[in-house]
Amino acid sequence: MQTANLSADYMVHPNIDPIIVSIGPLDLRWYGLMYLVGFLFAWWWGNRQCRMPHYESQGWTEKRFSDLLFWAFMGVILGGRIGYVLFYQFEYFIQNPLYLFDITSGGMSFHGGMLGVIAVLWIFAAKTKQSLLAVGDFVAPLVPVGLGAGRIGNFINGELWGRVTDVPWAMIFPAAGPLPRHPSQLYQALLEGLVLFIVLALYSRKPRPVGAIGGLFLIGYGLARFVVEYAREPDSHLGLLTFGWSMGQWLSAPMILAGAVLMLLAYKNNKNGAKA
Repeated sequence: MQTANLSADYMVHPNIDPIIVSIGPLDLRWYGLMYLVGFLFAWWWGNRQCRMPHYESQGWTEKRFSDLLFWAFMGVILGGRIGYVLFYQFEYFIQNPLYLFDITSGGMSFHGGMLGVIAVLWIFAAKTKQSLLAVGDFVAPLVPVGLGAGRIGNFINGELWGRVTDVPWAMIFPAAGPLPRHPSQLYQALLEGLVLFIVLALYSRKPRPVGAIGGLFLIGYGLARFVVEYAREPDSHLGLLTFGWSMGQWLSAPMILAGAVLMLLAYKNNKNGAKA
């Protein structure tokens, strides 16, 4: 692939300033705004779910949900940061343990954030005397829009770009060099965000066996992430691992398996018609 005059043949990333506005020492960033968008959507959709008869019958109220949402958000932030450091920067962390707290350098992991949320859901379920799977079923449809917004934030920042390609919609990311690449952030925003949300929203409109909605989320996200990783540039310090899979694929494969098992067990245990 020749590099001359590529900007005339392919789109070029608009190089948007990641900082929306600065107020004194504080910067309002697009990426942070995307987290706020995800949080607000989760708050709105969760309150909407509380008014659905099958969730009302489980004891869900707007007050109970608001208590859960705050701690779930904390689980995303703490788990996402810890997961990124342990999964993607472990060797650097061993040499520089304080890197864990260097949030100004960025770095969040969905899989770490998911583990953080699961920990919060487990504690919440124990305190409210609900099953962890039932709480997970309620929360699952609230997640995808936030994921999609976060990927749009990655795109605005011009980071986590895709692999080199010559597809007509390829884009040149100046920070990645002169070659056109997949805008993989937008692929993830579409699949992990919009498509997964629609699937879960439609599926959760009716009562389902306990654990089935959470299982569908694990399958849907795992598949979307696994597929898009083939278009996403692997982390430079990790590269491709066993079987030519990226770290993202290795972390997503167990999600797909766990989700399939969860759905199978959910329907097997509810042959008598019992619903969540």
